[in-house]
Amino acid sequence: MRITCPNCGERDRREFYYQGDAVALLRPAPDAGSEAWDDYLHNRDNTAGDIRDLWFHEAGCGAWVVVTRNTVTHAVLETALAERSPR
Repeated sequence: MRITCPNCGERDRREFYYQGDAVALLRPAPDAGSEAWDDYLHNRDNTAGDIRDLWFHEAGCGAWVVVTRNTVTHAVLETALAERSPR
């Protein structure tokens, strides 16, 4: 997979560190109970289709990049610096 860094241009995905879903997970309150914490720590959506991920350009400029990609086709649809990306 190739990812286009907004600063450096198109690069191999091995230059990037995958951080996870770009949509922030809402952390439960400290007293939310074991079921809420279990869900927060262990369960994630497994979306087939377009998703937004957060990647760190570790072997490049050090930018955080939001990558919109399709999990079925592996096509990268859009990239943007995380600081400029709409939530």
